[in-house]
Amino acid sequence: MKGFPGKIGILYNRRSLLERDSMNPSTLVLIVDPQNDFCDLPAGTDSISGQLIFPSLPVPGAHADMRRLASWLDENADHIDDIVVTLDSHQYFDIAHPDCWRTGQGGEVAAFTAITAASVRSGQFRTADPALQAYALNYLEALEARGRYTHMVWPVHCQLGSWGHGIHHAVLGALERWQRQRQRAAMSVIKGTNPYTEHYSALQAEVPDPQDPSTQLNTPLLERIAAADQVVIAGEASSHCVAYTVRDLFAHLPAENLKRFVLLTDCMSITKIGRASCRERVYISVV
Repeated sequence: MKGFPGKIGILYNRRSLLERDSMNPSTLVLIVDPQNDFCDLPAGTDSISGQLIFPSLPVPGAHADMRRLASWLDENADHIDDIVVTLDSHQYFDIAHPDCWRTGQGGEVAAFTAITAASVRSGQFRTADPALQAYALNYLEALEARGRYTHMVWPVHCQLGSWGHGIHHAVLGALERWQRQRQRAAMSVIKGTNPYTEHYSALQAEVPDPQDPSTQLNTPLLERIAAADQVVIAGEASSHCVAYTVRDLFAHLPAENLKRFVLLTDCMSITKIGRASCRERVYISVV
């Protein structure tokens, strides 16, 4: 996979990648949030509790993406030197979950509601806990000033310890086989545990908290990725966590590093509300 054209990593699907002669030495695979809650898995029954379990924020096509990714990992295990897996990790209470918010009249706020600083200032929305109102407004203003995105209220997802937080079974099996074969551990990166800021990117929160190192730029991860001769990226969703991870990588790495990046485009999909393509988002983040 030598000699990629262009100044940024070209987008490849899984098949075209496998058809190339060989993978470069020192290949790192970055798998972004391959978790049950993001996969359009069929509902099932928990064998212990008997409760119905189902993904809370499924990305259409993600189940098939993860199965393709698992096959790709198995087929290329000999050529993969390092694997990093990011895990979106939240508490039930979170600034991006519905129970943190109320309408101006005190009603519940539904998932997939966009909240802007202007809508809080006007009284359309407020925090359920009045003590958080000033912080939330400052947070929304900082988010918008950074040019990130409009704050979205998501369904409760990837709750620590839940089934939804777990890794898709096919990917988990492939990771186990790679570790057994290569006799080394994959690296896990936990992100999103601070309930007062969103954390799409694997590298940093959308609005870093100066008092919380877990929200600030993950320099060891950045250095680990920068050291690889080639970085292959897959995961969910291409419209959100993958896109913002790539954006931050491109923002913090030298331009000459960008040709090392490859996106497995058939091992990632777009959320229902993420209409910009992954290719568009990557180019926007570089320009």
